[in-house]
Amino acid sequence: MTKPNDARHGAMSFDTLAVHAGREDFGEIGVHAPPLDLSTTYPTGNLADATASIDAMAQGGAPTGSFVYARFHNPTVARYEAALAALEGAEAAVAFSSGMAALTAVLLAAREHGKNHVVAVRPLYGGSDALLAGGLLGHEVRFTTPDGIAGAVRPDTCLLILETPGNPTLDLVDVEQAVRDANGVPVLVDSTFMTPVLQRPLEQGAAIVMHSATKFLGGHGDVIAGIVAASEAWAARIRKVRIATGALLHPLAAFLLHRGLPTLPLRVRAAQDGARMMADRLARHPRVTRVHYPGLPGADPKGLLGRQMAGPGSVLAFEVAGGFEAARRVLGAVKIMVSAVSLGSTDTLLQHPAGLTHRCMTDSAKASTGISESLLRLSVGIEDPDDLWADLEQALDAAHVEAGAVPPEPARAAAPRR
Repeated sequence: MTKPNDARHGAMSFDTLAVHAGREDFGEIGVHAPPLDLSTTYPTGNLADATASIDAMAQGGAPTGSFVYARFHNPTVARYEAALAALEGAEAAVAFSSGMAALTAVLLAAREHGKNHVVAVRPLYGGSDALLAGGLLGHEVRFTTPDGIAGAVRPDTCLLILETPGNPTLDLVDVEQAVRDANGVPVLVDSTFMTPVLQRPLEQGAAIVMHSATKFLGGHGDVIAGIVAASEAWAARIRKVRIATGALLHPLAAFLLHRGLPTLPLRVRAAQDGARMMADRLARHPRVTRVHYPGLPGADPKGLLGRQMAGPGSVLAFEVAGGFEAARRVLGAVKIMVSAVSLGSTDTLLQHPAGLTHRCMTDSAKASTGISESLLRLSVGIEDPDDLWADLEQALDAAHVEAGAVPPEPARAAAPRR
């Protein structure tokens, strides 16, 4: 993968950019840490100037004078947007109160000139799938597979939506091929699992990249947020929706997100190292029937690792022998890992997609995307991987014993500590 393409930051490496992006005015205003502006309203000054500024913002542009009102613009949020845009190699970014608010805004912004048809590639996050399938926003939606994109696109298609790796089974989609198959239809890529550390879809031709910033971008389990990065033309359209609907990101959330960006590359790579080890050991465990992880042999038939992705990431899924009851018992037996939804935090989270994050999907939709009752999704944190493995192995063994099986031999102990 190349360095982010941003002339403003010259030849900075990604890791350096993660520390310095969005801080370009700190010297001018005399601060070292990101400032937090909690204002809800701003002095307007000259009325004619304020009117011109509000008109510019209402069209999705930047303020030309007073910010007028925080629903239009907040400098703390704007600095975080500038930082994330730089990391994605985008002209602009627009931040929202949640990932679902971000997706909603893009869907509304994409509707124009009678185009109301959306093509969506499964699997997707359960909330995204439910929003599309439920028809709440009035779009006509066609779900398909990566191979079916070309046949699903119509003259009135306004957007192609995909998530890679897919949630929760880590299915991979070739973004460049999807863009070709979309034949001019704008492509939105949910890159939450990868972050710009490991994948930058705009470089593969996508029009918009989206993140649930609650996850890795936040990274500490203390902020709900969403963000999209795109061209300035797309960003203006999306800002207009945000202004009209009020789904703005709170300045405190933006402050926390910006504060966490310098450690993003470190967190992502450390967690990925642990996930690689966990996936390899799970693939050889007798209580596990299948592991879903892009870094395992045979899991990347199109060769996207190294071409589209700089690494396989730190989220994986595995299916437990014994079905739902065995999966439920594993969740109840972990001691270090936290049985909770979400992902991308510094601590390791384990959850049951069919019963939680993807419960809102129909049974047939879950079955068609491999979301079984025995499937558990694991978001590996930055703890010592050997501690995590010992915890998960004892949970797998405890669940097996609870089911009435013979206890495993002592030789089944966790691998020696490194």
